[in-house]
Amino acid sequence: MTKLNKKKIFNDPIYGFITLNRDIIFDLIEHPYFQRLRRIKQLGLTHLVYPGALHTRFHHALGTMHLMQKAIEVIRSKGTTITEEEAEGVSIAILLHDIGHGPFSHALEHSIVSGISHEEISTLFMDELNKKFKGKLDLALKIFRNEYKKKFLYQLVSSQLDMDRIDYLKRDSFYTGVSEGVVNTDRIITMLTVKNDELAIEEKGIYSVEQFIIARRLMYWQVYLHKTVLAAENLSVKILKRAKELALNGEDLFCTPALKEFLYNKHDLSSFQNNPKLLEIFAELDDVDIMSSIKVWKNHSDKTLSSLCKMLINRDLYKIKLQRKKFDKTEIDQISEKVKTKFKLSDKETPYFVFQDNIINNAYNPKMDNINILLKNGKTLDIKEAADTFSISALSTPVKKWFLCFPKH
Repeated sequence: MTKLNKKKIFNDPIYGFITLNRDIIFDLIEHPYFQRLRRIKQLGLTHLVYPGALHTRFHHALGTMHLMQKAIEVIRSKGTTITEEEAEGVSIAILLHDIGHGPFSHALEHSIVSGISHEEISTLFMDELNKKFKGKLDLALKIFRNEYKKKFLYQLVSSQLDMDRIDYLKRDSFYTGVSEGVVNTDRIITMLTVKNDELAIEEKGIYSVEQFIIARRLMYWQVYLHKTVLAAENLSVKILKRAKELALNGEDLFCTPALKEFLYNKHDLSSFQNNPKLLEIFAELDDVDIMSSIKVWKNHSDKTLSSLCKMLINRDLYKIKLQRKKFDKTEIDQISEKVKTKFKLSDKETPYFVFQDNIINNAYNPKMDNINILLKNGKTLDIKEAADTFSISALSTPVKKWFLCFPKH
């Protein structure tokens, strides 16, 4: 019997050829949990604004793993020891960092499951894979949970300059066509170093990091928090909330078996911990389950559910207003009254069509974890202090905006 060649090559539109240099990486990618990511779009409903944004979480996970391999080489070349086991562990940790994402992930987190984040589900998936791989993910899990002695390895997976952020900015700007998000990944990774067990950037890489932070700010306003994207995402949340409300009231709704489990039952983190089968059911959920259900629900007898579904399917999204301060209650009440009368809604149904919420854009948060710049004299400074432009200080101040959604017509 011939041994399967697991040293595969992927052709990635961003980086060219990506090589899988470890057998276990190939085996993890082959697993159904990971293959599910092919059926989950990286940017949810953003393609309703930028038609090219159809790339998947599968693409992104491979990209982060490729950047991690390059980062390991660079850090080793500067004299920091990373053993083969550590290199494998940190590569697995970044490859699986998003494995717990559900379809339209944030919509799902706010509607059909409660009090559980995709990071927590990712950890549950990694624990399960560790059992299936007989403990080979022990070190990856330690790094992922920030329980390993070398803290810089965790920072490569999760920090303000991790491989996740570097890949998604470059990838999302490529697929949306928003050139403001383009970052020089090669330059940033080549400038990586480690000082006192902390990740740092050599002083000569400071402008690339500044540009990265600015790109992040612009991508948030132009893509992730684009007002039409917000309208679409909030519409998907309202659809799932309404479906859940009807399901819990005993209404008969078309849905796939996996979606049915989460619509007709109340599940939180303890549900997953107490019922091992629940993770297997969650692993069956992807974009197809949600969109096929929404297509059928647009003809449901519940007027609120069918109206919301028609709006999404026909891209007849909410009108959305954005401003720096909270909307006046009088203005919201007036719009609510008009909508309620026109669509013959009850007081309970109206908030599905008229509501306000807020968003925060925080490109760099020095309170979270610093981006350290290693100066030529051997000292490290936070990027905010080291940068010679005012922009970084300005960008480290969070900007909060309020938005109001209501039907266009």
